[in-house]
Amino acid sequence: MNATRILVIEDEPDLREGLRHNLELEGFAIDTAADGKDGLRRARSDGLGLILLDLMLPGLSGLEVLRQLRDGGSVTPVIIVSAKGQDRDKVAGLELGADDYITKPFTLTELTARVRAVLRRAQAKETPAVAAPAGVATGGAVLRFPELTIDFKRFTVTRDGVEHQLSRYEAEILRMLVDRRGEVVSRQDLLRKVWGYVHLPTTRTVDNHIARLRKKLEDDVENPRHVVTVHGLGYRFESAPEIPS
Repeated sequence: MNATRILVIEDEPDLREGLRHNLELEGFAIDTAADGKDGLRRARSDGLGLILLDLMLPGLSGLEVLRQLRDGGSVTPVIIVSAKGQDRDKVAGLELGADDYITKPFTLTELTARVRAVLRRAQAKETPAVAAPAGVATGGAVLRFPELTIDFKRFTVTRDGVEHQLSRYEAEILRMLVDRRGEVVSRQDLLRKVWGYVHLPTTRTVDNHIARLRKKLEDDVENPRHVVTVHGLGYRFESAPEIPS
């Protein structure tokens, strides 16, 4: 089996080479780039399994690299590497489609766990089947609700005639909520099933993804009617499916 290729875009030479060395010891094949422009060029190549992307880069910022990748249709998983105090940039990165982030300084154990968790999601060979709500013929991938169509095969939702692209994690969160429609799904369950965490971190990753998901699903994000918050417990998908006539 070929080793998974990871691109490390990092301008600090010691950290860049340290990441290369240690990730190669973990069995990965590593490419590196020292600035944003070279990183973007390399990130557009075929065969990458994951990108580790520093935010503070010369030439082109990490956020701009990510923006151009996602605007160009790239779905390669991206883990943002950020310094303390860059919370606003981390949120911006997640909104642009990053899959996770890790804050400097970090341990190799933490980094490897994040990398493997993201790869487990990205390298799943088969998309799990969607459990259709009772009485709804979905064709295995498409679900229809009032004013909302969810296409899990294409990772899209269409609301009021406008199509929105879902990130991988947004789609998996929505899949899990819809599959358990009417039930409360906890943040802990989402972290375990969607992100693959075993030891749960203290993170607002789930809440940030739910907030972005609501912008695509809801007419009024302040008063959601599809994905509602159950305070202190988690989230619930409430909309009733359309029954084909």
